[in-house]
Amino acid sequence: MPYKLYAYWSAPKPEDVEEFERYYAETHVPRAAAVPNLVAINTTRTEDGFEGGDTDHYRVAEMVFDSAAAMAESEASEAWATMRSCSGDIIERFGVTLTVESGEVVEGSGTA
Repeated sequence: MPYKLYAYWSAPKPEDVEEFERYYAETHVPRAAAVPNLVAINTTRTEDGFEGGDTDHYRVAEMVFDSAAAMAESEASEAWATMRSCSGDIIERFGVTLTVESGEVVEGSGTA
């Protein structure tokens, strides 16, 4: 069963947005994409909250694996350690927070 890791980033200070975005796109995402067993990676810069409300997160990343076991195997890799270290660098450098969650994917049809 597919398994996803979700990474929720808080917003950097307005004066750091451009540099955060550059570093995230050019450094962090390629490091995350290098993790073994990764099926897909999707990143979103949230702009609109539900029904016009505020957003809870600035960026959301989804890392997709074939299973929880595949992700667990990846966690032991050098690429995973590099990605984690990079996350720590982002937190320290830009003063943002990171919340990470994961779980099995259950797909629905989208129709009533």
